Amino acid sequence: MKTYGYIRVSSIDQNEDRQLIELQALKISPKNIYIDKQSGKDFNRPKYQELLKQSKNGDLLYIKSIDRLGRNYEEIQNQWRLLTKEKGVDIAVIDMPLLDTRLHKDLIGTFISDVLLQVLSFVAHHERMNILQRQAEGIRAARLRGVHLGRPAVKVPENFTETVKQWERGEITTKAVLERTGLKESTFYRRYRERKIVSDIK
Repeated sequence: MKTYGYIRVSSIDQNEDRQLIELQALKISPKNIYIDKQSGKDFNRPKYQELLKQSKNGDLLYIKSIDRLGRNYEEIQNQWRLLTKEKGVDIAVIDMPLLDTRLHKDLIGTFISDVLLQVLSFVAHHERMNILQRQAEGIRAARLRGVHLGRPAVKVPENFTETVKQWERGEITTKAVLERTGLKESTFYRRYRERKIVSDIK
């Protein structure tokens, strides 16, 4: 029997240290700790898939919390079922000691664990939805205040307007424009389109 640990870092929680400290305290071999740092729309995470291939009947998997198994209620339920029912792997949730499939393997114990899992995965799903909603509201509020989000916009040089006029008249090439303004080609065309839009509005 082998003991594994799985860590998933989503776009909401970018630091895996908290989860890693908990797993290291359980004396799990570093080679048996799998970490996925990227977030996606589905559950096709490479380290998790590798963990599934390595784990066998009778192995034990530790996770910090049940939301590490999935991004929503359905995913959590499906992955729990896959690990425990199909592969025969025991799961121990550090944040919820009652969710430990090694305990109470009789019918009543299994029933209690299943009910608890459903309730907690439902709560985790809604907490994630609330976090995403608060993020969206925060972004909208910041934009209304005029706060720029994302990478800083590239400023156009002082000679941009005159250089563009020469380019439009065919007096200089695009290469010459880029050399004079110091802009990348994609940035130049974007700024040129923005200038045209403003000009048309006026």
